[in-house]
Amino acid sequence: MTAAAPCEVWFYHLERTGLDQALPELLEKTLARGWRALVRAQDKDRIEHLDGWLWSYRDESFLPHAPADEPGAARQPILLTTGQDNPNQADALFLIDGAEPGTLDAYTRCVVLFDGGDDEALKTARRQWTAVKGTGLPVSYWRQKGRGWEKQA
Repeated sequence: MTAAAPCEVWFYHLERTGLDQALPELLEKTLARGWRALVRAQDKDRIEHLDGWLWSYRDESFLPHAPADEPGAARQPILLTTGQDNPNQADALFLIDGAEPGTLDAYTRCVVLFDGGDDEALKTARRQWTAVKGTGLPVSYWRQKGRGWEKQA
């Protein structure tokens, strides 16, 4: 029996766009892979904002999702939560606003999104980078360039 590959942890340094622009694009790519996603934030207000935003961020489409506290939410391809569990059996975990990763064993990929213009967000991302590196998981750093992302480390 082959052991599952360890979770890859990707740090995304937002410089040219904000979270509201970057997150939907990354979630679309996640769903295109046939994966489920879990978006973890630190506070309920951010979850409420994203719940409305993901329905309306683009006129011609939406991203199927639900907050974790709604009935049947575990069936959603994208789940929004402040909790540490993985009720929709997500393949990809998205951490925003300094949310902590917790145990990453259940995920194929963890994406840490942080605002490069926010000193506290940078400090948190650096601390998280050091902690994840210390676990031996594969870690990479992506910087926003023009219309895409460039791997820096």
